[in-house]
Amino acid sequence: MIIPTEPIGSIPRPLPLLEAFTKMDYDDSRLEPLYEEAILNTIERFEATGSPVITDGEQRKYHNFGTYCIEKLPNLAPDGFKLPFIGHTRHWPRLTSGPFRYSRFAYSYLEFAQRHAHVPVKQAVISPSALSLMYPPEGIPDYPRDYFIDDLLSEHAIEVRRCLEMGAYKVQIDFTEARLAIKLDPSGGLLDSFIDLNNLALARFSTEERKRYRRSYLSGR
Repeated sequence: MIIPTEPIGSIPRPLPLLEAFTKMDYDDSRLEPLYEEAILNTIERFEATGSPVITDGEQRKYHNFGTYCIEKLPNLAPDGFKLPFIGHTRHWPRLTSGPFRYSRFAYSYLEFAQRHAHVPVKQAVISPSALSLMYPPEGIPDYPRDYFIDDLLSEHAIEVRRCLEMGAYKVQIDFTEARLAIKLDPSGGLLDSFIDLNNLALARFSTEERKRYRRSYLSGR
């Protein structure tokens, strides 16, 4: 039996890039050659494995795979939800006011990888359910959760659709919070709410688009 597989998004970053991150912000122009070198190395090594589809390794996602799209938004506070993974914890920021908008879309990473790859390239994006954890339980004055969810789904749809339009082989949704949901709520209620939210996102796409739109259930990063 042949079981078809595909690579996930993240590949460990090279030490020079990690060291540079301790001294520079993500959009510092001095990082550009280091980003490019890391992506080219990722592509070369991925292709050497014989994989028929690759990723850029998420090398440009500065802090982590989940917050690339909200870097430097003015309406965030650092004291948000803590997302525990195996051996480390990711800190989600807290949204302080509306409206919610992305500061960067994953499709901005796609063109460079496509230009240098010799096989199809897939693009990883963060799930709406993960970003929904930014909205505080106590709510936000003049910005109800329903408004936030609509804005969140709209931004996600823009990101995914543009990736598809640019020729991404597939768009992979990082749904790493699935296992966390079971830990926090063994009844499955929280997981169901995450799935319902992501299904609302899926509903914004045609049947043909959904064939290239996948969820990735991973236990840790």
